Amino acid sequence: MCCRNFLALHGYSTNFTFMKRLIFVCITFVATIPPAHSQTVEISKYGNEFMTLGVGGRALGMGGAYSTLAEDATGGYYNPAATAYMNYPQIIAMHNDQFAGIENYDYGAVFFPYGKQSTVGISIIRLGIDGIPDTRNAALDVNGNPTPVFQPNGSIDYSAVTYFNASDWAIYCTYAKRISDNFSYGANVKFIDETLGEAGGAFGIGFDASALWKATDRLTLGVNAQDITTTVLAWSTGTKEFIIPTLKLGGSYFFDFGPKHRLTFAADVDLRFENLGISSMAYLGPFSFDPNEGVEYTYNNTLSIRAGYNDIRQFSLGAGIKLPKLNIDYAYTNYSSDPSESLGYTHSISLSVTLEEPKFQRTQ
Repeated sequence: MCCRNFLALHGYSTNFTFMKRLIFVCITFVATIPPAHSQTVEISKYGNEFMTLGVGGRALGMGGAYSTLAEDATGGYYNPAATAYMNYPQIIAMHNDQFAGIENYDYGAVFFPYGKQSTVGISIIRLGIDGIPDTRNAALDVNGNPTPVFQPNGSIDYSAVTYFNASDWAIYCTYAKRISDNFSYGANVKFIDETLGEAGGAFGIGFDASALWKATDRLTLGVNAQDITTTVLAWSTGTKEFIIPTLKLGGSYFFDFGPKHRLTFAADVDLRFENLGISSMAYLGPFSFDPNEGVEYTYNNTLSIRAGYNDIRQFSLGAGIKLPKLNIDYAYTNYSSDPSESLGYTHSISLSVTLEEPKFQRTQ
């Protein structure tokens, strides 16, 4: 009831007129982008790469195989339809240092159950490299005089060094609805912003559509069609990138061993159509197949340990603890099988707060 009052107070009607208008405006924006004959057009293989890194300590510990388990505030990323089964509002925050601290990667989301069957939420991703030194105006020759290019035995005038940031942002606006106890659907509107210092930036809008089917008490199947209308990234330089749709298929199954032990298996596969070739796990012509697999053991619905294998051929490990209203999840991924390589490892930790109180519970 509290969530209903919150949304009503801010002008959201029960038929989600606001969401429908937002989607209409976004589609209109895409449709009215100037014709491509005056611009450079590229079919992008990696334009949304920062949006494929995964979010949430639990999911990352399971190798990213999470599209049928995301009945939490990571669902906007993995499968919007799964959030329809949330019964309480939830907030999540995650931070990790990608590649041994080179990149900062952050995720945050808040979701509200609405009425008897629906859920709304917003999620934000940021990937950034901050404080990049710009030494173009700082070169000195062997005599200590300014020079336009670096010379052998020259030096740097550190007072002339400036710094800039490179960052990628994505905002997901999510709506999901439960049709029955066994089936739900959901959708995202995504806003993408990418900047690279003086090199300019890009803006784009994309759409996802998904469904979740609880085939049995133990088996769940899901599908998420990402960038379903083909996402356009319009760069300030005049270049336009088109991000081709990705079809994510997933399944999960769990066993209970007595009242306190549960073992969950999950697998996802991303079907892409971007001619990724050998950079994918498997491919057939322009089609590629990238699987993720994960397993989780949970004791007494409190302590969990996890392992997974992701679509970039890396193993992951994880652990989690569920406390009253608070979940703490950790994941570890090593991106270098050879110790001499420099990509290093990544530690991910996420905290999620669930408002498990009667006044916040979904209206029944």
